[in-house]
Amino acid sequence: MRSQKDVEAYLGRMNRKFSQLEDQPGTYVISPDDPQLPPIALRVDPPIVLLRVHVGEVPKDGHLHVELYRRLLTLNAKQLVHASFGLEDQNIVLGAALELENLDYNELEATVDEIDVTLIQQVRNLAELSKKD
Repeated sequence: MRSQKDVEAYLGRMNRKFSQLEDQPGTYVISPDDPQLPPIALRVDPPIVLLRVHVGEVPKDGHLHVELYRRLLTLNAKQLVHASFGLEDQNIVLGAALELENLDYNELEATVDEIDVTLIQQVRNLAELSKKD
């Protein structure tokens, strides 16, 4: 069975900048190469490994923003394999959950890479959609 130490070793093997939060054991922040992009939070919480990125806030102006939500659902269906967009309170998040027991390096790397690519390709577009009336 895999453990937090395995996940940490995988992150090191990926040559990713990451740090462990001192006050939250098992929680890591993976820094993006592009400082304009949000960091990825990774939490080892047996039996799963959670990855989560805060992408932006849900528009508060009362409009439905159908175009924004349609885009999020389309990305989930057509582009994303490991991760998905969702709403958490008043935030748009991109997240993934992996089973710790059988986690291997390639699975974690593919998930982190998918999140990176999605952030690079979509965050600015989604921010624009969320500002439209």
